[in-house]
Amino acid sequence: MKLPIYNSNGEKVKDKEVSSVIFGAKINVAVVHQAVVAQMANAREVLADTKDRSEVSGGGKKPWKQKGTGRARHGSSRSPIWVGGGITFGPTNDRNFSVKINKKQKQLAMAMCISDKVAEETFVTFEKMPLDDGKTKTLVAWLKEIKTKMPSLAKSKKYLIITSEADEKVIRPTINTKNARAITADSLNCVDLLKYDTILATEESISKIEKHYTKIKEKKSK
Repeated sequence: MKLPIYNSNGEKVKDKEVSSVIFGAKINVAVVHQAVVAQMANAREVLADTKDRSEVSGGGKKPWKQKGTGRARHGSSRSPIWVGGGITFGPTNDRNFSVKINKKQKQLAMAMCISDKVAEETFVTFEKMPLDDGKTKTLVAWLKEIKTKMPSLAKSKKYLIITSEADEKVIRPTINTKNARAITADSLNCVDLLKYDTILATEESISKIEKHYTKIKEKKSK
């Protein structure tokens, strides 16, 4: 399949032959959902942590003798039934929320997300990003300009900019904006592809995507 390439003014200059396996994949919502759930679960941090009776300080001495006081028997003031004692069945930091997903399925889900953007014409490839000065106002002005020139981007609100390599001149202006983020081609993931309604990629990053995501294979016809 062919992908149109635009210049920085939003004018089409040529077509680029790309892999239909990555840019024209058939969408399977279940596969994408599984990849997103796995990614978000693996990024989850364990914050809540309570101490059981073995971790609470103090309580080394028996509060009172076993018999003769008329009170209930107790061996430690760190017991869960005491105020200031340990917590029974509370959350601990050794919990594991990670979800396993194989590399092939993860890359396939990513290809489906990309293909969906391509089908909706919200995956736009440029020869080069016009951000040589690395300024936020330049980025904002350019995004506003291409929205008026490209009908498919008229309703765009959030932009994910893909580059072949980490480029400080592209990364820096996106830091000060809430509606844009820069990412390298080898760091693509389903969550970002779904979070941002518009994908802006450089021509070099397209080649990098095809070389990096090699686990995606076309199904053989029987």
